[in-house]
Amino acid sequence: MKIALLGYGKMGKVIERIALERGHEIVLRKSSSSTFDGLENADVAIDFSVPDSATTNISECINRGIPVVSGTTGWLEDYHKMVALCNEKNAAFIYGSNFSLGVNLFFELNDYLAKMMSKFNQYLVSMEEIHHTQKLDKPSGTAISLANGIINHTKYNNWSIENPAEDEVFIDVKRIDPVPGTHSIFYTSEVDTIEIKHTAHSRDGFGFGSIIAAEWLIGKKGVFTMKDVLELK
Repeated sequence: MKIALLGYGKMGKVIERIALERGHEIVLRKSSSSTFDGLENADVAIDFSVPDSATTNISECINRGIPVVSGTTGWLEDYHKMVALCNEKNAAFIYGSNFSLGVNLFFELNDYLAKMMSKFNQYLVSMEEIHHTQKLDKPSGTAISLANGIINHTKYNNWSIENPAEDEVFIDVKRIDPVPGTHSIFYTSEVDTIEIKHTAHSRDGFGFGSIIAAEWLIGKKGVFTMKDVLELK
């Protein structure tokens, strides 16, 4: 498989190493200062760039008919535009707020717990997310996905990172080096607390999952998520 890396920072280099270990070839390593030359040779593109570049990277791939996997967060105000473009061009696109296999299982656990706890109003929900100080978006895309999982199944209608209203899930955002990513959900009553937690030990989980998604996407048409890749639907 010939891969175009759109974004060649720390995550791009992790993805490169794992891709080469799996026998794939890197045909483009695009940074913010370079061009898309070489993209035409790719079987698939993996975008781990920055919020300001994500929409351009994804649309460039879709317009050229190249399947694209994006793990960049902080740009989701344009997500529906990319979905519409993908459907218009009959292309292939996966966005994931987190490609770690463990985190995607954690998403399912979060949904299940939220459904179960929705009957017990004595419990208040809160979250904590911790990342390294280079993380640009606050809260993380993973935290937003987790919050939306809770909102979909409970009385809560939104989330907030400060001064939450009664119907908002509070997300306590922390930036501490060198933490690659820790997410915790708390259900707290006067008598006890229920907690579920995912801790990433390195970036390798994110890189491996994105390559698994790219391998899966080859030959497909449409807009997908990691639920499709992992057959969790």
